[in-house]
Amino acid sequence: MLKNSQNIFSFIKSAFSEEESITPTKSVIKWLEKRNEQVSIHIEKVKFYELKQWKYDEYSGSLRHDSGKFFSIDGIKVSTNWGNVNEWEQPIINQPEVGYLGIITKEFNGTLHFLMQAKIEPGNVNYVQLSPTLQATKSNYTQVHKGKKPHYLDFFRNAEPDQILLDQLQSEQGGRFLKKRNRNIIIKVDEEIEVKDDFIWLTLAQLKKLMNFDNLVNMDTRTVISGIPYGSYDEDVVGLFKFFGYQGNNNIGRKFLASALLENSLHTNDEVIQFITRLKSYYELEVERVSLKEIDDWVYTPSEIKHKENKYFKVIPVQVEIGNREVVSWSQPMVQPTQDGLCAFVCKEINGVLHFVVQAKLECGNFDIIELAPTVQCLTGNYRDTKKGKLPFLDYVLNAPEEKTVFDAIQSEEGGRFFREQNKNKIIVAGDEIPLELPENYIWMTLNQLHTFLKYNNYLNIQARSLISAISFI
Repeated sequence: MLKNSQNIFSFIKSAFSEEESITPTKSVIKWLEKRNEQVSIHIEKVKFYELKQWKYDEYSGSLRHDSGKFFSIDGIKVSTNWGNVNEWEQPIINQPEVGYLGIITKEFNGTLHFLMQAKIEPGNVNYVQLSPTLQATKSNYTQVHKGKKPHYLDFFRNAEPDQILLDQLQSEQGGRFLKKRNRNIIIKVDEEIEVKDDFIWLTLAQLKKLMNFDNLVNMDTRTVISGIPYGSYDEDVVGLFKFFGYQGNNNIGRKFLASALLENSLHTNDEVIQFITRLKSYYELEVERVSLKEIDDWVYTPSEIKHKENKYFKVIPVQVEIGNREVVSWSQPMVQPTQDGLCAFVCKEINGVLHFVVQAKLECGNFDIIELAPTVQCLTGNYRDTKKGKLPFLDYVLNAPEEKTVFDAIQSEEGGRFFREQNKNKIIVAGDEIPLELPENYIWMTLNQLHTFLKYNNYLNIQARSLISAISFI
């Protein structure tokens, strides 16, 4: 949780400070392009039997690392009373470790800057993306792989309580990971620290600006900065932000800022909790382990685990060689999608404040059955083939006029486990064409409320957090 109002105002100032950065944004883009040109990377799809230190475990029925660490690919059988399909089987990533997603911050010329890394992941579409200062699983930072210790690890291990600006446990993709969580943490330092190769200081405004470009800011960065709240205020206090210059340069930026700061919402937080609790109490989710080679409707071949109709995703074995990682050569299984996805928030003004259409969504890997998701989330099926009218708000999102679309970019999923998976991310500001009454399992929430629920574990899923991170006030 945030420690005090000074930290809150430091975040707000950084969110308005693109020009005040010690590195111009255009230079950052060129810096990333140069890193991509210089990268030494070779990724080859191989056979499962060619994976080094990975094998199919007959006893557990899983694809596992010899150390028993990192992660495994398990088979699961899912039973639920949610939706039209109440039972299915699938592969899933089982990674029970809690990893670090951490960012170091420091003030330069009175403005908070974030230490970001140009990190190569084998599954990234464009290889190099901006990642947190520290992005490491427990197996990585405890050096199970016998490689080098990640840079800046000790800053997080030794952080004093008054250095920690944000500290949350957040979930990962609920349809692909089994109850996976990471520690999202932001710390602040005052001392001079060495900026290693491939690291750079950026303001929060710059990070949000760079999210408008396809596949520049990775998923782990997006989930960390999504958790930054900006406090709750009445309208008189919000008026002071205009006096101090925090009013934004465009109309939508001002509306997003008001939605983030004001407590004026259609539903109280208690009503939101009641909405979620009711759904968690009614819907059931049972997950049972089954052998990977015996999953219904899936085929285990020497080169992939795939659905018999080539739908959803597949698991592939890859051999990786990367020049500047803690380990430069390794092999692993990865999840490869069969199509790109779509994630979108639709919002509109209610009583003068922007509210977002939020859906409660059950996914098989969720830690606590239900998480809050974007208005539209289509990841496992081809949304282009969805029958018209079958999925709430999908037709509206696909046909929304350009002038109502305030954010539209392609964003990658996490490149350490997912092979070249990317989704179109959109935020649309609607008008009266979206009625106040919503379909079942949907609710209106302000940005302030979304930030409030982000403080706690397992409320907002990673797709919702990714979109929230892109919301800019300038």
